Amino acid sequence: MKIIHHFLEITTDQGINIHNITPQVQEFIDSTGIHNGQVLVFSRHTTTALAINENEVRLLEDIKVFLRKLAPETDKYLHNDLHLRDVPEDEPINAHSHLMAMMLSTSEVIPIIDSKLGLGTWQSILFFELDGPRKRNLLLQVSGE
Repeated sequence: MKIIHHFLEITTDQGINIHNITPQVQEFIDSTGIHNGQVLVFSRHTTTALAINENEVRLLEDIKVFLRKLAPETDKYLHNDLHLRDVPEDEPINAHSHLMAMMLSTSEVIPIIDSKLGLGTWQSILFFELDGPRKRNLLLQVSGE
């Protein structure tokens, strides 16, 4: 069994944004020569997340509204008391982003079948930026034969 990894860099926009990374993940799988196995997609940040869902514009807007209701940016959070913590000068006020990320996931594992992602008809791999704009790195790791 082979195990191959790759880092995928994504430049994100301000606030909450959702990126369909399915094409980039499939492109990586194509480059590996793996026909059957699985791919791990792992977010390496505490204010980002991953999910498998439908990549439909109105649903993506509904998801953003839902996340903002779960952790409103204007609520009072202890993590945002920067004067009480040892932080870099550019530390953002982002407790809400951490809480949103906890409601989603940091990773997804997707089967690879005949060199293709084993996703359902309407499923896409969605990357959530919850504290942009930033440059983000995802770890993609394929294992199989």
